[in-house]
Amino acid sequence: MQESKKKEKAVRYDLHLLFPVLLLVGLGLVMIYSASAAIAMKKFGIDYFFVKKQIYSALAGIIILIFCSHFPYKYYNMLAYPFLIISITMLVLIHFAGFGYSAGGALRWLRVGEFTFQPSEFVRFAMVVYLAYSMNKKRDGLKKFTIGCVPHFIVFAIFAFLIFIQPDFGSIVILGAITWIMLFVGGARLWHLLASFALLLPVCCYMMMGAAYRVRRLLSFLDPWQYKADEGYQIVHSLMAFGTGGVWGAGVGKGYQKLFYLPESHTDFIFSVIGEELGLVGVIFIICLYLIILWRGIIIAGKTEDPFGSFVAAGITIAIGLQVCINMGIVLGLLPTKGMTLPFLSYGGTSLLISMASIGVLLNIGSSGSKQE
Repeated sequence: MQESKKKEKAVRYDLHLLFPVLLLVGLGLVMIYSASAAIAMKKFGIDYFFVKKQIYSALAGIIILIFCSHFPYKYYNMLAYPFLIISITMLVLIHFAGFGYSAGGALRWLRVGEFTFQPSEFVRFAMVVYLAYSMNKKRDGLKKFTIGCVPHFIVFAIFAFLIFIQPDFGSIVILGAITWIMLFVGGARLWHLLASFALLLPVCCYMMMGAAYRVRRLLSFLDPWQYKADEGYQIVHSLMAFGTGGVWGAGVGKGYQKLFYLPESHTDFIFSVIGEELGLVGVIFIICLYLIILWRGIIIAGKTEDPFGSFVAAGITIAIGLQVCINMGIVLGLLPTKGMTLPFLSYGGTSLLISMASIGVLLNIGSSGSKQE
């Protein structure tokens, strides 16, 4: 009995999942310093301003990861609705004076003293927990449209409205994709999901075309070189960074585009800096690390006997995978430009904390919910 407990304790941390995550965080610190040193020196007079804040976030993230890896995932069943209430409250508070913090023309951050937090990052995690709870509770009725689709899309619509008025159309897309894919994985009928998508498509098109800057972004996506002086500026310089990097890269710290040419080089476009300084080899290495994380997430979701745990693991894996694919697609010119961080690598405390917490939950599910081999 004691040997069994010792064995369970020893395998709590899935090193195949944990090691790539910690390696990405470490690489992220190096690349954030490289990408932000010049702009930090210009704005704040110290070249390590951004990386210092990210180190604090990384340390806090490791603590949160450890806590979540030991916190029994089954308790999230009881937290599904509280998480929804907290998420809605934060999204509403953004619009009250003294709480909301605006940057780049968007009101997406909640400020409490010196601490800023982006609620949409937490909303994704809350949505995953809610969907897992609801799908587990309604397993026998998921194939019915009124049970499998309607209530979940109503919750999504509430979040979509609150996020849209920030505005943050990209977060709505990724939240909708998480909802759609999780319901599909959970067993909802495909034609119900397609019908829901068809109904939402005109709304999405209206939202996309309703703002002039979104139309310009779409046009610049189709031909960024024609709009290289305005809306296509970021993607043009991002592609130039990848082209300059070649196979082996220019070397860490020797990139050129980060020197006030590529905006948001330490946040949304950190992958471009990696492409320029570490080259194709570095890009492939980063992609392989993400693939290992996604592979472990799929394995954990598939091996977990408890349906709730399996749904949460699948949702976390889907959320991370979508964020990675969208960010990489944007910086490579495969998707329209939208501000979105690259998990574990980009500068951004909220993104890193939520990502690390998600991995902690995944570790707990893997160690306590998997089938015995």
